[in-house]
Amino acid sequence: DNWAFLYAQRLALKQELPLRVCFCLVPKFLDATIRHYGFMLRGLQEVAEECAALNVPFHLLLGYAKDVLPAFVAEHGVGGLVTDFCPLRLPRQWVEDVREQLPEDVPFAQVDAHNIVPCWVASPKQEYSARTIRGKIHAQLPEFLTEFPPVIRHPYSPSCPAEPIAWEACYSSLQVDRSVKEVEWATPGTAAGLAVLQSFITERLKSFGSSRNDPNKAALSNLSPWFHFGQVSTQRAILEVQKHRGKYKESVDAFVEEAVVRRELAENFCYYNENYDSVQGAYDWAQTTLKLHAKDKRPFLYGLQELEQGITHDPLWNAAQLQMVLEGKMHGFLRMYWAKKILEWTHSPEEALRFAIYLNDRYELDGRDPNGYVGKRRMGRRVVGERVLSLSSSDALSPCLAGCLWSICGIHDQGWAERAIFGKIRYMNYAGCKRKFDVGRFERRYDPRT
Repeated sequence: DNWAFLYAQRLALKQELPLRVCFCLVPKFLDATIRHYGFMLRGLQEVAEECAALNVPFHLLLGYAKDVLPAFVAEHGVGGLVTDFCPLRLPRQWVEDVREQLPEDVPFAQVDAHNIVPCWVASPKQEYSARTIRGKIHAQLPEFLTEFPPVIRHPYSPSCPAEPIAWEACYSSLQVDRSVKEVEWATPGTAAGLAVLQSFITERLKSFGSSRNDPNKAALSNLSPWFHFGQVSTQRAILEVQKHRGKYKESVDAFVEEAVVRRELAENFCYYNENYDSVQGAYDWAQTTLKLHAKDKRPFLYGLQELEQGITHDPLWNAAQLQMVLEGKMHGFLRMYWAKKILEWTHSPEEALRFAIYLNDRYELDGRDPNGYVGKRRMGRRVVGERVLSLSSSDALSPCLAGCLWSICGIHDQGWAERAIFGKIRYMNYAGCKRKFDVGRFERRYDPRT
Protein backbone atom coordinates (compact mmCIF):
# COMPACT_ATOMS: atom_id res chain seq x y z
CA ASP A 1 0.00 0.00 0.00
CA ASN A 2 2.70 2.48 -0.96
CA TRP A 3 2.54 4.50 -4.17
CA ALA A 4 6.28 5.23 -4.17
CA PHE A 5 7.06 1.51 -4.03
CA LEU A 6 4.45 0.76 -6.69
CA TYR A 7 5.81 3.45 -8.99
CA ALA A 8 9.37 2.22 -8.51
CA GLN A 9 8.37 -1.34 -9.34
CA ARG A 10 6.51 -0.19 -12.44
CA LEU A 11 9.64 1.61 -13.66
CA ALA A 12 11.79 -1.45 -12.94
CA LEU A 13 9.38 -3.78 -14.76
CA LYS A 14 9.27 -1.48 -17.77
CA GLN A 15 13.07 -1.42 -17.96
CA GLU A 16 13.36 -5.14 -17.04
CA LEU A 17 15.63 -4.26 -14.12
CA PRO A 18 15.98 -5.44 -10.51
CA LEU A 19 14.42 -3.33 -7.76
CA ARG A 20 16.01 -2.47 -4.42
CA VAL A 21 14.64 -0.78 -1.31
CA CYS A 22 16.94 1.36 0.85
CA PHE A 23 16.30 2.92 4.23
CA CYS A 24 18.83 5.43 5.54
CA LEU A 25 18.89 5.20 9.35
CA VAL A 26 19.98 8.53 10.81
CA PRO A 27 21.51 8.41 14.31
CA LYS A 28 19.11 11.06 15.65
CA PHE A 29 16.07 13.01 14.47
CA LEU A 30 14.68 16.05 16.29
CA ASP A 31 13.53 14.95 19.78
CA ALA A 32 12.89 11.31 18.87
CA THR A 33 13.87 8.78 21.55
CA ILE A 34 14.34 5.02 21.65
CA ARG A 35 10.53 4.80 21.95
CA HIS A 36 10.21 6.08 18.39
CA TYR A 37 13.26 4.39 16.93
CA GLY A 38 12.27 1.05 18.45
CA PHE A 39 8.80 1.25 16.88
CA MET A 40 10.31 2.21 13.53
CA LEU A 41 13.06 -0.42 13.48
CA ARG A 42 10.77 -3.29 14.46
CA GLY A 43 8.42 -2.21 11.69
CA LEU A 44 11.36 -2.15 9.26
CA GLN A 45 12.22 -5.75 10.19
CA GLU A 46 8.79 -6.74 8.89
CA VAL A 47 9.40 -4.68 5.73
CA ALA A 48 12.70 -6.49 5.16
CA GLU A 49 10.94 -9.86 5.41
CA GLU A 50 8.19 -8.81 3.00
CA CYS A 51 10.76 -7.49 0.52
CA ALA A 52 12.66 -10.78 0.64
CA ALA A 53 9.46 -12.65 -0.20
CA LEU A 54 9.00 -10.28 -3.18
CA ASN A 55 12.55 -10.84 -4.48
CA VAL A 56 13.37 -7.22 -3.64
CA PRO A 57 16.58 -6.75 -1.60
CA PHE A 58 16.15 -4.48 1.44
CA HIS A 59 19.19 -2.42 2.44
CA LEU A 60 19.50 -0.64 5.78
CA LEU A 61 22.14 2.07 5.35
CA LEU A 62 23.54 3.66 8.51
CA GLY A 63 23.93 7.41 8.18
CA TYR A 64 22.43 10.44 6.51
CA ALA A 65 21.22 9.86 2.96
CA LYS A 66 23.63 12.42 1.47
CA ASP A 67 26.56 10.49 2.99
CA VAL A 68 25.55 6.92 2.11
CA LEU A 69 23.04 6.88 -0.75
CA PRO A 70 25.05 8.40 -3.65
CA ALA A 71 27.82 5.86 -3.01
CA PHE A 72 25.24 3.06 -2.95
CA VAL A 73 23.83 4.28 -6.28
CA ALA A 74 27.29 4.22 -7.84
CA GLU A 75 28.28 0.85 -6.36
CA HIS A 76 25.14 -0.95 -7.56
CA GLY A 77 24.78 0.83 -10.88
CA VAL A 78 21.37 2.18 -9.91
CA GLY A 79 19.56 3.58 -12.95
CA GLY A 80 16.87 5.59 -11.18
CA LEU A 81 15.79 6.65 -7.69
CA VAL A 82 12.27 7.03 -6.23
CA THR A 83 11.60 8.50 -2.79
CA ASP A 84 8.61 9.30 -0.60
CA PHE A 85 7.52 12.79 0.47
CA CYS A 86 7.41 14.62 3.80
CA PRO A 87 6.67 18.37 4.04
CA LEU A 88 8.91 19.00 7.06
CA ARG A 89 12.08 20.99 6.42
CA LEU A 90 14.61 18.40 7.57
CA PRO A 91 13.39 15.51 5.35
CA ARG A 92 13.03 17.96 2.47
CA GLN A 93 16.62 19.02 2.98
CA TRP A 94 17.70 15.36 2.92
CA VAL A 95 16.03 14.96 -0.48
CA GLU A 96 17.68 18.11 -1.82
CA ASP A 97 21.09 17.01 -0.53
CA VAL A 98 20.81 13.67 -2.34
CA ARG A 99 19.55 15.31 -5.54
CA GLU A 100 22.62 17.54 -5.67
CA GLN A 101 24.99 14.59 -5.40
CA LEU A 102 23.39 12.18 -7.86
CA PRO A 103 24.95 11.72 -11.30
CA GLU A 104 23.13 13.75 -13.96
CA ASP A 105 22.02 10.61 -15.80
CA VAL A 106 20.22 9.14 -12.75
CA PRO A 107 16.62 10.41 -12.65
CA PHE A 108 15.17 11.14 -9.20
CA ALA A 109 11.40 11.06 -8.62
CA GLN A 110 9.43 11.95 -5.51
CA VAL A 111 6.00 10.45 -4.84
CA ASP A 112 3.65 11.70 -2.14
CA ALA A 113 2.78 8.23 -0.87
CA HIS A 114 1.24 9.12 2.49
CA ASN A 115 -1.36 11.69 1.45
CA ILE A 116 -4.32 10.48 -0.57
CA VAL A 117 -4.41 13.59 -2.75
CA PRO A 118 -0.75 14.58 -3.27
CA CYS A 119 0.10 17.72 -1.31
CA TRP A 120 1.09 19.83 -4.33
CA VAL A 121 -1.96 18.60 -6.27
CA ALA A 122 -4.50 19.30 -3.51
CA SER A 123 -3.60 22.99 -3.57
CA PRO A 124 -0.84 25.19 -5.02
CA LYS A 125 -0.84 27.51 -1.98
CA GLN A 126 -1.23 27.65 1.78
CA GLU A 127 -4.90 27.19 2.62
CA TYR A 128 -6.52 29.32 5.30
CA SER A 129 -8.71 26.64 6.86
CA ALA A 130 -10.45 23.33 6.35
CA ARG A 131 -13.30 25.24 4.74
CA THR A 132 -11.05 26.43 1.91
CA ILE A 133 -9.35 23.09 1.21
CA ARG A 134 -12.22 20.63 1.80
CA GLY A 135 -13.86 21.12 -1.58
CA LYS A 136 -10.53 20.90 -3.41
CA ILE A 137 -9.71 17.57 -1.77
CA HIS A 138 -13.16 16.02 -2.18
CA ALA A 139 -13.23 17.03 -5.84
CA GLN A 140 -10.08 14.97 -6.43
CA LEU A 141 -10.87 11.93 -4.27
CA PRO A 142 -12.56 10.04 -7.14
CA GLU A 143 -9.23 10.13 -8.98
CA PHE A 144 -6.92 9.38 -6.06
CA LEU A 145 -8.97 7.35 -3.54
CA THR A 146 -8.68 4.08 -5.47
CA GLU A 147 -7.71 0.53 -4.59
CA PHE A 148 -3.99 -0.16 -4.71
CA PRO A 149 -2.70 -2.29 -7.58
CA PRO A 150 -0.88 -5.35 -6.22
CA VAL A 151 2.84 -5.47 -5.60
CA ILE A 152 4.08 -8.58 -7.40
CA ARG A 153 7.04 -10.85 -6.80
CA HIS A 154 9.73 -9.07 -8.78
CA PRO A 155 10.85 -11.15 -11.78
CA TYR A 156 14.29 -9.57 -12.21
CA SER A 157 16.84 -10.64 -9.61
CA PRO A 158 19.80 -8.45 -8.63
CA SER A 159 23.32 -9.59 -9.37
CA CYS A 160 24.16 -9.55 -5.64
CA PRO A 161 21.83 -9.92 -2.64
CA ALA A 162 21.45 -7.47 0.22
CA GLU A 163 23.87 -7.69 3.11
CA PRO A 164 22.38 -9.34 6.22
CA ILE A 165 21.17 -6.68 8.66
CA ALA A 166 22.56 -6.68 12.20
CA TRP A 167 19.48 -5.19 13.84
CA GLU A 168 20.99 -5.06 17.33
CA ALA A 169 23.99 -3.18 15.98
CA CYS A 170 21.57 -0.71 14.42
CA TYR A 171 20.01 -0.09 17.83
CA SER A 172 23.46 0.41 19.33
CA SER A 173 24.44 2.96 16.67
CA LEU A 174 21.67 5.36 17.66
CA GLN A 175 22.51 8.60 19.46
CA VAL A 176 19.14 9.00 21.16
CA ASP A 177 17.70 9.26 24.67
CA ARG A 178 16.97 5.74 25.94
CA SER A 179 15.15 6.81 29.13
CA VAL A 180 11.78 7.18 27.35
CA LYS A 181 10.83 3.53 27.15
CA GLU A 182 8.96 1.78 24.35
CA VAL A 183 5.26 1.20 24.96
CA GLU A 184 3.56 -2.16 25.35
CA TRP A 185 0.10 -1.46 23.95
CA ALA A 186 1.24 -0.74 20.37
CA THR A 187 2.95 -3.55 18.46
CA PRO A 188 4.96 -2.14 15.53
CA GLY A 189 4.53 -3.30 11.95
CA THR A 190 1.94 -3.46 9.23
CA ALA A 191 0.35 -6.71 10.39
CA ALA A 192 -0.28 -5.32 13.88
CA GLY A 193 -1.44 -1.97 12.48
CA LEU A 194 -3.96 -3.63 10.17
CA ALA A 195 -5.23 -5.65 13.14
CA VAL A 196 -5.81 -2.36 15.02
CA LEU A 197 -7.67 -1.04 11.96
CA GLN A 198 -9.87 -4.13 11.91
CA SER A 199 -10.59 -3.89 15.64
CA PHE A 200 -11.53 -0.23 15.16
CA ILE A 201 -14.01 -1.15 12.44
CA THR A 202 -15.60 -4.03 14.33
CA GLU A 203 -15.54 -2.65 17.89
CA ARG A 204 -15.19 1.15 17.96
CA LEU A 205 -16.34 2.66 14.67
CA LYS A 206 -20.00 2.51 15.71
CA SER A 207 -19.32 4.91 18.59
CA PHE A 208 -16.69 7.07 16.89
CA GLY A 209 -19.25 9.64 15.75
CA SER A 210 -20.81 10.14 19.17
CA SER A 211 -18.11 9.33 21.74
CA ARG A 212 -14.74 10.23 20.25
CA ASN A 213 -14.43 13.34 22.45
CA ASP A 214 -14.78 11.36 25.67
CA PRO A 215 -11.38 10.24 26.96
CA ASN A 216 -13.09 7.61 29.08
CA LYS A 217 -14.70 5.88 26.09
CA ALA A 218 -12.98 3.47 23.71
CA ALA A 219 -14.05 5.17 20.47
CA LEU A 220 -10.84 6.23 18.70
CA SER A 221 -9.04 4.41 15.90
CA ASN A 222 -5.64 4.65 17.73
CA LEU A 223 -3.97 4.30 14.31
CA SER A 224 -1.79 7.42 14.37
CA PRO A 225 1.49 5.64 15.33
CA TRP A 226 1.18 3.28 12.34
CA PHE A 227 0.15 6.15 10.06
CA HIS A 228 3.10 8.25 11.22
CA PHE A 229 5.71 5.56 10.55
CA GLY A 230 4.17 4.54 7.24
CA GLN A 231 3.30 1.07 8.50
CA VAL A 232 -0.39 1.45 7.63
CA SER A 233 -1.57 3.60 4.74
CA THR A 234 -4.21 6.23 5.48
CA GLN A 235 -5.67 5.37 2.11
CA ARG A 236 -6.07 1.72 3.15
CA ALA A 237 -7.83 2.80 6.35
CA ILE A 238 -10.24 5.04 4.43
CA LEU A 239 -11.00 2.35 1.86
CA GLU A 240 -11.82 -0.16 4.60
CA VAL A 241 -13.78 2.23 6.83
CA GLN A 242 -15.88 3.54 3.91
CA LYS A 243 -17.25 0.04 3.33
CA HIS A 244 -19.33 0.58 6.48
CA ARG A 245 -20.80 3.98 5.62
CA GLY A 246 -24.27 2.55 5.08
CA LYS A 247 -24.35 1.34 8.67
CA TYR A 248 -22.34 4.08 10.46
CA LYS A 249 -22.66 7.17 8.25
CA GLU A 250 -21.93 9.76 10.98
CA SER A 251 -18.83 7.93 12.18
CA VAL A 252 -17.46 7.21 8.72
CA ASP A 253 -17.95 10.79 7.54
CA ALA A 254 -16.23 12.10 10.69
CA PHE A 255 -13.31 9.70 10.22
CA VAL A 256 -12.86 10.78 6.59
CA GLU A 257 -12.94 14.43 7.63
CA GLU A 258 -10.16 13.84 10.15
CA ALA A 259 -7.96 11.37 8.32
CA VAL A 260 -8.18 13.09 4.95
CA VAL A 261 -9.23 16.76 5.12
CA ARG A 262 -7.70 17.73 8.48
CA ARG A 263 -4.60 15.63 8.01
CA GLU A 264 -3.90 16.97 4.54
CA LEU A 265 -4.62 20.52 5.71
CA ALA A 266 -1.74 20.13 8.19
CA GLU A 267 0.51 18.82 5.40
CA ASN A 268 -0.48 21.82 3.28
CA PHE A 269 0.50 24.25 6.04
CA CYS A 270 3.90 22.66 6.66
CA TYR A 271 4.65 22.47 2.93
CA TYR A 272 3.82 26.09 2.12
CA ASN A 273 4.77 27.83 5.41
CA GLU A 274 8.45 27.63 6.33
CA ASN A 275 7.63 28.83 9.88
CA TYR A 276 5.27 25.93 10.57
CA ASP A 277 6.78 25.38 14.05
CA SER A 278 7.11 29.03 15.09
CA VAL A 279 4.87 31.87 16.27
CA GLN A 280 6.07 33.67 13.12
CA GLY A 281 4.06 31.14 11.14
CA ALA A 282 0.77 32.33 12.67
CA TYR A 283 -1.69 34.64 10.95
CA ASP A 284 -1.18 38.37 11.49
CA TRP A 285 -4.24 38.68 13.75
CA ALA A 286 -2.96 35.90 16.01
CA GLN A 287 0.58 37.28 16.22
CA THR A 288 -0.85 40.69 17.08
CA THR A 289 -3.17 39.45 19.82
CA LEU A 290 -0.54 37.20 21.37
CA LYS A 291 1.98 40.05 21.42
CA LEU A 292 -0.54 42.41 23.03
CA HIS A 293 -1.13 39.93 25.85
CA ALA A 294 2.38 38.49 26.18
CA LYS A 295 3.03 40.43 29.41
CA ASP A 296 -0.35 39.66 31.01
CA LYS A 297 -0.04 38.25 34.52
CA ARG A 298 -0.19 34.44 34.51
CA PRO A 299 -2.18 32.73 37.28
CA PHE A 300 0.53 30.03 37.48
CA LEU A 301 4.01 29.72 36.01
CA TYR A 302 5.69 26.36 35.41
CA GLY A 303 9.07 25.38 34.05
CA LEU A 304 9.66 22.60 31.56
CA GLN A 305 10.66 20.10 34.25
CA GLU A 306 7.44 20.61 36.23
CA LEU A 307 5.36 20.22 33.10
CA GLU A 308 7.26 17.15 31.98
CA GLN A 309 6.71 15.46 35.34
CA GLY A 310 3.01 16.38 35.40
CA ILE A 311 3.14 18.18 38.77
CA THR A 312 0.96 21.24 38.15
CA HIS A 313 -2.02 22.35 40.24
CA ASP A 314 -4.40 20.91 37.59
CA PRO A 315 -5.11 17.17 38.06
CA LEU A 316 -6.67 16.82 34.60
CA TRP A 317 -3.64 18.34 32.87
CA ASN A 318 -1.33 16.15 34.95
CA ALA A 319 -3.31 13.05 34.01
CA ALA A 320 -3.15 13.93 30.30
CA GLN A 321 0.61 14.52 30.52
CA LEU A 322 1.14 11.21 32.35
CA GLN A 323 -0.96 9.39 29.76
CA MET A 324 1.35 10.72 27.07
CA VAL A 325 4.52 9.90 29.02
CA LEU A 326 3.41 6.37 29.89
CA GLU A 327 1.53 5.34 26.75
CA GLY A 328 3.01 7.49 23.99
CA LYS A 329 -0.44 8.74 23.04
CA MET A 330 -2.65 11.38 24.64
CA HIS A 331 -6.37 11.38 23.90
CA GLY A 332 -7.12 13.74 21.02
CA PHE A 333 -9.58 15.97 22.85
CA LEU A 334 -7.17 16.50 25.72
CA ARG A 335 -4.32 17.50 23.39
CA MET A 336 -6.12 20.81 22.83
CA TYR A 337 -6.65 21.44 26.53
CA TRP A 338 -3.07 20.37 27.29
CA ALA A 339 -1.46 22.77 24.79
CA LYS A 340 -3.70 25.72 25.66
CA LYS A 341 -2.87 25.43 29.35
CA ILE A 342 0.84 25.51 28.52
CA LEU A 343 0.17 28.89 26.88
CA GLU A 344 -1.59 30.03 30.05
CA TRP A 345 1.14 28.83 32.44
CA THR A 346 4.39 29.91 30.74
CA HIS A 347 6.17 33.24 30.31
CA SER A 348 5.39 33.82 26.64
CA PRO A 349 3.74 32.29 23.55
CA GLU A 350 7.20 31.48 22.19
CA GLU A 351 8.13 29.56 25.32
CA ALA A 352 4.75 27.81 25.38
CA LEU A 353 5.15 26.66 21.80
CA ARG A 354 8.71 25.49 22.40
CA PHE A 355 7.69 23.46 25.46
CA ALA A 356 4.63 21.97 23.75
CA ILE A 357 6.54 20.87 20.65
CA TYR A 358 9.36 19.42 22.77
CA LEU A 359 7.01 17.36 24.95
CA ASN A 360 4.90 16.25 22.00
CA ASP A 361 7.92 15.18 19.95
CA ARG A 362 9.65 13.49 22.89
CA TYR A 363 6.76 11.36 24.15
CA GLU A 364 4.07 11.00 21.48
CA LEU A 365 4.64 8.04 19.17
CA ASP A 366 3.21 10.21 16.38
CA GLY A 367 5.32 13.26 17.27
CA ARG A 368 7.52 15.12 14.77
CA ASP A 369 4.58 15.05 12.37
CA PRO A 370 2.71 17.80 10.47
CA ASN A 371 -0.40 17.01 12.52
CA GLY A 372 1.54 17.53 15.72
CA TYR A 373 2.42 21.07 14.64
CA VAL A 374 -0.87 22.21 13.15
CA GLY A 375 -3.39 19.35 13.13
CA LYS A 376 -6.78 20.93 13.75
CA ARG A 377 -9.80 19.48 15.46
CA ARG A 378 -13.02 19.70 13.53
CA MET A 379 -15.39 22.25 14.97
CA GLY A 380 -18.86 20.91 14.35
CA ARG A 381 -22.23 22.59 13.97
CA ARG A 382 -25.45 21.94 15.80
CA VAL A 383 -28.73 22.56 13.98
CA VAL A 384 -31.59 23.81 16.16
CA GLY A 385 -34.81 24.28 14.23
CA GLU A 386 -33.85 26.52 11.31
CA ARG A 387 -30.75 27.93 13.04
CA VAL A 388 -27.17 26.72 12.82
CA LEU A 389 -25.13 27.35 15.96
CA SER A 390 -21.34 27.28 15.99
CA LEU A 391 -20.08 25.06 18.77
CA SER A 392 -17.79 26.36 21.47
CA SER A 393 -14.37 24.89 22.13
CA SER A 394 -15.79 22.51 24.70
CA ASP A 395 -18.10 21.13 22.01
CA ALA A 396 -15.35 20.30 19.52
CA LEU A 397 -16.32 17.19 17.62
CA SER A 398 -13.05 15.76 16.42
CA PRO A 399 -10.28 13.80 18.14
CA CYS A 400 -7.62 14.34 15.50
CA LEU A 401 -4.27 15.67 16.65
CA ALA A 402 -4.59 19.03 18.32
CA GLY A 403 -1.56 20.64 16.76
CA CYS A 404 0.55 22.94 18.85
CA LEU A 405 0.16 25.91 16.50
CA TRP A 406 -3.59 25.41 16.26
CA SER A 407 -3.95 25.39 20.04
CA ILE A 408 -1.46 28.14 20.88
CA CYS A 409 -1.39 30.33 17.75
CA GLY A 410 -4.88 29.92 16.27
CA ILE A 411 -3.74 28.37 12.96
CA HIS A 412 -6.76 27.31 10.88
CA ASP A 413 -9.03 28.89 13.50
CA GLN A 414 -10.73 32.26 13.91
CA GLY A 415 -10.52 35.05 16.45
CA TRP A 416 -12.71 34.69 19.54
CA ALA A 417 -13.79 37.00 22.37
CA GLU A 418 -10.73 38.73 23.80
CA ARG A 419 -9.49 37.71 27.23
CA ALA A 420 -6.32 37.92 29.30
CA ILE A 421 -3.24 35.96 28.15
CA PHE A 422 -5.06 34.31 25.22
CA GLY A 423 -6.18 37.49 23.53
CA LYS A 424 -8.42 36.30 20.69
CA ILE A 425 -7.05 32.73 20.69
CA ARG A 426 -9.71 30.14 21.44
CA TYR A 427 -9.93 29.43 25.18
CA MET A 428 -10.51 26.17 27.03
CA ASN A 429 -10.90 25.56 30.74
CA TYR A 430 -11.43 22.84 33.34
CA ALA A 431 -15.12 23.61 33.76
CA GLY A 432 -15.70 23.10 30.03
CA CYS A 433 -14.04 19.69 30.21
CA LYS A 434 -16.25 18.74 33.18
CA ARG A 435 -19.30 19.48 31.06
CA LYS A 436 -17.88 17.25 28.33
CA PHE A 437 -16.95 14.07 30.21
CA ASP A 438 -16.31 12.56 33.64
CA VAL A 439 -13.09 14.38 34.44
CA GLY A 440 -12.66 12.69 37.82
CA ARG A 441 -12.75 9.25 36.27
CA PHE A 442 -9.94 10.14 33.87
CA GLU A 443 -7.89 11.77 36.62
CA ARG A 444 -8.15 8.66 38.81
CA ARG A 445 -6.99 6.49 35.92
CA TYR A 446 -3.66 8.32 35.74
CA ASP A 447 -3.25 9.33 39.38
CA PRO A 448 0.44 8.69 40.12
CA ARG A 449 -0.53 7.36 43.56
CA THR A 450 -2.37 4.47 41.90
